[in-house]
Amino acid sequence: MTAGLPERKGPLSDLHVVEFGGYGAGPAVGKSLAEHGAEVIRVESMLRLDGFRTNYPPYTGNVPGIERAAMFAITNDNKLDVSLNLKTEKGKDLAVRLIERADVVVENFTPGAMDRLGLGHEAMVLRNSKLVTLSTCNQGRTGPQANRAGFGSHLTSLSGFTELTGWPDRQPALLWGPYIDYIAVAYGVVAVLAALEQVRRTEVGCHIDLSQYETGVQFMAPALVRYFANGEEMDRNGNRDPNAVPHGVFPCAGEQRWCAISVHDDAEWNRFVLEVGEPWAKEPEFSTAAGRRDNEDQLEELITGWTENQLREAVVERMRKAGVHSAPVNDMGDLYSDPQLTYRNAFQRVDHAHMGEHAVPAPPYILPASPGKVTHAAPTVGQHNEAVLCGILGLSKLEFEDLQLSEVLK
Repeated sequence: MTAGLPERKGPLSDLHVVEFGGYGAGPAVGKSLAEHGAEVIRVESMLRLDGFRTNYPPYTGNVPGIERAAMFAITNDNKLDVSLNLKTEKGKDLAVRLIERADVVVENFTPGAMDRLGLGHEAMVLRNSKLVTLSTCNQGRTGPQANRAGFGSHLTSLSGFTELTGWPDRQPALLWGPYIDYIAVAYGVVAVLAALEQVRRTEVGCHIDLSQYETGVQFMAPALVRYFANGEEMDRNGNRDPNAVPHGVFPCAGEQRWCAISVHDDAEWNRFVLEVGEPWAKEPEFSTAAGRRDNEDQLEELITGWTENQLREAVVERMRKAGVHSAPVNDMGDLYSDPQLTYRNAFQRVDHAHMGEHAVPAPPYILPASPGKVTHAAPTVGQHNEAVLCGILGLSKLEFEDLQLSEVLK
């Protein structure tokens, strides 16, 4: 183990990754690899900081600061960080040297940015023939819209989610946050692992062109199938479902406490009726799915009258015991204290130099023999400059001190 660097353990402990980019889609791929033991060296610069550091709340104590940004912290744990000014020749040269020893490069810059820096896959694979490069761009690296900039909310709208989110008599509703980024992450991790397997077999590297837009479209499959099959265009319909009825969220006792109830067939409805025990539930117009759908507004009002004076947990427990699909509508506090998530260590705690102790989401899957683990907090800018440049690349102490006095490590 190189002095000054944390110990790495896990199934990917022999993997060397260099990461360029920001926000969610690229760095979250690096996070997943790092949490399973990979050495992930994040390259950034004080001259162009990650947007998660600079303009994406929340910040610890509600005080903005590049080392106080929670979104950056939960997306970059387990990584190393070097600050290289890629506008300098020496900065680019050091980046090239990192890529020469890497197995994987992850980048989510605008298409062509890595090429203009001289760090693109076509140039680097000539120096490192087994290199796997993942370019995860908004709309891919090719095509008429490839160079169009955007963020998660734009991609959510492009992918069709916004058109289907909300109520039919209201404007479309944006999903919160960079939803498509995190769909793309799962595809990106799998693609990298598949490419590494190909390299193992063929000793030939490859360039993965991952369009975040297209990964979002994959999640629109049910709506797309309806259109392909019969030309039907789905539209916003609130919480209602084409199959289950009733299907919605209902208020419970207390402030902003809700439960979800979903009845998928008449047999389940009969179980619901027996548990509720209310005269209205036995009305003949509700006995079939077609009848319930024809009277869905009235039915939702009646169910609301039944749930609103009961505790959420009591309603969910009664429904589940009766064999009716139901769940609490959790807020963030509920998630953090959820016994199932706690049992599976879904949130692991780390100690950060500026943010103190805080929770980080752990991998959402467990490898029994070698589970992923959050071992250390997200790095500060340039935290591992000396350890990486001297300990890994072999620069002398004098060379490093000269770099510190220059523009290279900004």
